[in-house]
Amino acid sequence: MRAGRASCNRHLYPSPELCYNPNIEHIIPLSESSSSLTTGSQAAPRFPAPAYEQQDAIFGRAFDVIQKGIAQAAFPAASIAVTCRGRLVVLKDFGRFTYEPRSPAVTVATVFDLASVSKAVATTTMAMILYERGLIDLEAPVVSIVPEFAGSDARRNDVTVRMLLAHSSGLPAYEKLFLKSKTRDELLAAACATPLAADPGTTAKYSDIGFIILAIALERIADEGLDRFCQREVFGPLGMTHTAFDPPAAWRASIPPTADDRAFRNRIIQGEVQDENASVLGGVAGHAGLFATAEDLATFAHVLLQGGRPLVRPETLAPFTRRETAPEGTSRALGWDTPSSPSQSGKYFSARSFGHLGYTGTSLWIDPERQLSVTLLTNRTWPDCENKAIKDVRPAFHDAVVEALEKKL
Repeated sequence: MRAGRASCNRHLYPSPELCYNPNIEHIIPLSESSSSLTTGSQAAPRFPAPAYEQQDAIFGRAFDVIQKGIAQAAFPAASIAVTCRGRLVVLKDFGRFTYEPRSPAVTVATVFDLASVSKAVATTTMAMILYERGLIDLEAPVVSIVPEFAGSDARRNDVTVRMLLAHSSGLPAYEKLFLKSKTRDELLAAACATPLAADPGTTAKYSDIGFIILAIALERIADEGLDRFCQREVFGPLGMTHTAFDPPAAWRASIPPTADDRAFRNRIIQGEVQDENASVLGGVAGHAGLFATAEDLATFAHVLLQGGRPLVRPETLAPFTRRETAPEGTSRALGWDTPSSPSQSGKYFSARSFGHLGYTGTSLWIDPERQLSVTLLTNRTWPDCENKAIKDVRPAFHDAVVEALEKKL
């Protein structure tokens, strides 16, 4: 599937040359003229300022929601981070890796499988950066970048990059491609051959398949893998040192298990991606595969709340995080979701908010009006995915966080 790349190669856009000065909590561009990560304005702070000394007193009710979730076996482990107005006001861990009393305790350094939050933090961010550099046209037909996406169905020629990002391509939500695909190339080929379930642009249907194909397109445009691109352009510059695809073996002890997989891999899944399709893809996929700590995601959210710098300009971030006007009734932005009714973000997040959920029990919601971000990471799929109680815990937690902040202010 690496053959037939688009003609856009790495040398066509500048690689960021950034260094981090430990004595100054800012990202310092070595050469503003050579790096498109800088826009002539001061770089965003590397971290939101820590201000969580009183978190137990202020957010006690929100923490109770998480504790009750653990007691009710909604998930065994949780790590949370909240930023508000440029400050990290919550950084807290709960529970153990599994329900066993001797299981390791969670810490703020615990790394979680983000599942579909990968779509927003990694794949969509890569798309934004390429878009800002003029290397990707959102209205370009996917077949112009990924020719093997074409087939006998002429409708496939109408699918655009924007439709993949907005989940309006007509592709189905999910297919168990891993059952017949034993290698990365086989699974990518199967994704490209997946039949459309609807006419392109007529309905919004969340699709893992679409993001698998989107990653193929982005990697060909960049002439680089999603994991390497994001490490160099996003995670490295932002100091997200505990964020990665296919995490190294040394991280395994810091990662809670997500499944006792007796149907496909016949082992406990710990330190490797829970999603089976992403597993066949080697742990690096457009729809899943990223691992991170809550603190790292708080850093990422903080940068977006500051307008996107130093990753992208505010005028690039805006159209990606704004709800699409079509298809009718969609809640989707480009790579992100926005609050619907009811919403997993709860009842207080503004209409300008954007966020994403992950199948393993993870979420990130960002509200520009409140200058607020809430990261909730769990492993609710342990030992299996039958328990859906997090659907009640998550909005209650978000509501309690907002209520605590409003009471304090």
